Amino acid sequence: MFPELTALLGADTESPEQRQFVLISGHKTDPSFLLHHFLSYYLKAGCRLCFVALAQSFSHYNIIAQKLGVNLASARDQGQLRFLEGLRSYTQLQFTDTTESEAENPLRFLRTGSDLRPLYDFITAALAPPAGEEWKCPVLIVDDVGVLLSLGVTAIQVLDFIHYCRASVCSKYQGNVVCLLQGDDGSEDADNELLLRSLCHQSGLILQAEGLVTGFCKEVHGQLTITRRTQDKDQPLIYQYRIHDKSVSFFARGLSAAVL
Repeated sequence: MFPELTALLGADTESPEQRQFVLISGHKTDPSFLLHHFLSYYLKAGCRLCFVALAQSFSHYNIIAQKLGVNLASARDQGQLRFLEGLRSYTQLQFTDTTESEAENPLRFLRTGSDLRPLYDFITAALAPPAGEEWKCPVLIVDDVGVLLSLGVTAIQVLDFIHYCRASVCSKYQGNVVCLLQGDDGSEDADNELLLRSLCHQSGLILQAEGLVTGFCKEVHGQLTITRRTQDKDQPLIYQYRIHDKSVSFFARGLSAAVL
């Protein structure tokens, strides 16, 4: 995890927040470093995780996680992490004809054209509190929910899916949901825009990474807006950041040590 980001969010690994829906979005930049932060943070906090990886492979996430001090393979073997490798599941669905393997595939709705119930059932089964629970609150992480749109799922179906995940994970299991949605960077995709606006409305915490309007900068890689939704009003905080090999540094806009 990134200690500076943990401090900005007012979090700690001893008592992670519960019943929270976190949305990560990106515009003209890659926001995945934020996802890697939450993955390593919740593992170090002792939470039980279900990671639905639709954008990258397990080895990709594991390599980065090791740089942040956690081992996904070990967490998976110990039962702390349930990992769905979407790329592999989708490939098996397209190139395997056996009915038995398809019946167990959480992404089988892509072939049948049905709703996302198989994926929802996989998640709830993975996060249902077992007898003799040794982990802290359950956490669902989804990367990148926008991939479902490119696979033919409608925005309404995705929103229904997220609604039921929030109801089960946040309300019933007293856990958290972290969802990444990559922006379209200038293309006018109505479904993606509808999905982004709707998920922002549902979120208690929004982390939006953006590229600099001035273009590429070697010392400043982007801008992060942190918005906490409250009953009174939104409370946005804006920082600029630089990504290092094993960490990320944050600073107020225009106050990078490299440009002062």
